[in-house]
Amino acid sequence: MNNCTGCGALLQTKDKNEIGYTTNIEKKLCERCFRIKNYGEYKVIAKDNNEFIKILEEINKTNDLCVLVIDLFNLNTNMEIFYKNIKNDVLLVLTKRDLIPKSVHDEKLINYFKNTKLNIIDTTIISSYKNYNLDELYEKINKYKKTKNVYVIGFTNAGKSTMINKIIYNYTDEQSEITTSILPSTTLNKINVKINDELNIIDTPGILIENSYYDILNGKQLKKIIPKKEIKPITYQVKEHQYIILDEYGVLELENMNITLFMSNALNIKRIYKKPINNLEKTEIDVDNCDIVIHGLGFIKCNGKGKVKVYTYKNISVTTRKHLI
Repeated sequence: MNNCTGCGALLQTKDKNEIGYTTNIEKKLCERCFRIKNYGEYKVIAKDNNEFIKILEEINKTNDLCVLVIDLFNLNTNMEIFYKNIKNDVLLVLTKRDLIPKSVHDEKLINYFKNTKLNIIDTTIISSYKNYNLDELYEKINKYKKTKNVYVIGFTNAGKSTMINKIIYNYTDEQSEITTSILPSTTLNKINVKINDELNIIDTPGILIENSYYDILNGKQLKKIIPKKEIKPITYQVKEHQYIILDEYGVLELENMNITLFMSNALNIKRIYKKPINNLEKTEIDVDNCDIVIHGLGFIKCNGKGKVKVYTYKNISVTTRKHLI
């Protein structure tokens, strides 16, 4: 059996509407991955987390090291899926450091993850795009691995495949790479990447983030809301009743609070004093010096106490957490 080297799907030549379809199995790349890589075309694949949880359960039966990749910009508060299914040693990797302002110290970000229910043996902050701390990551993988197999796990779009491609580029002579995309469910099955005779990195499908803008936006919209470079925070000192417009994707209604927005620089964000007309869904949040997270869009650091009304697309999760920054 041959699997696609880009997404891990089992290659087949019979049905072009099924995953893994290719006109030539010898190419080792399915048609979907070929079109993503060469034309930027993405074919949506309907998946759910049940299939991916089975992979986590299989990993849990081994003694192998797990590299848990977490996107610093898009932290997901629902870690229960990993708490329940992963008892292995975990090397925590915080990715996309290049998006978080340089003024924020790495140690502060690492300390944010001190108390979890996972067996975290070490933590590294990286930027695959900037090649930041990749040598440190590679050294730690080799230091902590129990066997030659090391599993890479995390939520969708966390940067797992991009990180592995950078490891392939930096530490092997291989020319192949895993397919990457800003859209969810690009990796469909486990992908074995032989780095050398002593290290085999296994990429796994990302756990889907439910009720996120990632689930419902198209590629053009995602390119706008997903930051490509260091975020420039926007701060508002709100005294009277005001509204903060988050492009077409959201509205904040609040008063007597200082807020700082951490979102893509491509978004059109502005303050107005008259309630806008929209068809967005309202969520009321009790705020007490915490972050408001709009899943997939970014987060708002709130300094103050009170109620904030958050308007988003329907069924988008809006949650709070302690300050990240």
